[in-house]
Amino acid sequence: MKNKRLLKNNDRTRPPRPERFERPEREERRERKHLIDYNDGLILEGRNAVLEALNHNKPIDKIYVKKGPSEGSITVIIAKAREKGIVISEVAREKLDYMSQTGSHQGVIASCPAHEYVEISDMLEIAKRKGEDPFIIMLDSITDPHNLGAIMRSADCSGVHGIIIPKRRAVSLTGIVSKTSAGAIEHVPVARVTNLNNAVDELKEAGLWICCAKTHGRPYFKADIKGPIAIIIGSEGEGVSKLLEKKSDFAVSIPMYGEISALNASVAAGLLMYEVVRQRKFI
Repeated sequence: MKNKRLLKNNDRTRPPRPERFERPEREERRERKHLIDYNDGLILEGRNAVLEALNHNKPIDKIYVKKGPSEGSITVIIAKAREKGIVISEVAREKLDYMSQTGSHQGVIASCPAHEYVEISDMLEIAKRKGEDPFIIMLDSITDPHNLGAIMRSADCSGVHGIIIPKRRAVSLTGIVSKTSAGAIEHVPVARVTNLNNAVDELKEAGLWICCAKTHGRPYFKADIKGPIAIIIGSEGEGVSKLLEKKSDFAVSIPMYGEISALNASVAAGLLMYEVVRQRKFI
């Protein structure tokens, strides 16, 4: 009896209870769904679906096509996409298989934005209707969707009339951006342009001052940014490009007093946006 009780209380000889694991294919399918839903917004698969979207001018961020010689309707899709300035990426079939939800992508998948884009003129018109000086944010090489979402949230709170982003080497309006923006994606217009330098020229013609955030600029709280203004925010690694800096009217900086050399892009953007608010409304 004593041995039985000891065995019961010190049950190290029993085999461990088997753990429950999901089947690998279910786990892979769930990860793939997460990738598509939150990183790429709406996904269109197959030649007919993508071609219809192109023919009806549906907003498309990027088209993925299978590597290798193109033929048939793929050739037509590529030609129409290039005509519309849509980014085309040639990828291995394995990547298309991984992205696909239907399993029948036919060598082409299109990634559509989680929200439609606007034109720069639309943002300026919004400011005009409100009787306010235009207040625009331009983002140079911001690739993190969480940063863009957070910037959109601050932009809505601070009364920004719109955000301008480039088509290449930058994040677009994905599901993650929508989620991180906490609903601001529905209220802050976003223009996606081929060339930020041309966008600067358009804003200058409309009477806006162009301000860029650089480490060597004047401290932002000493600069006059209360008039019609567009503020350019660069990535944490590279900052604002040299050409955009050259085209800017002036540069502002955020003083650093610690060991880290730069703020997160969304934090820097928030500080500058609210300095505009402070100067416009409180001084």
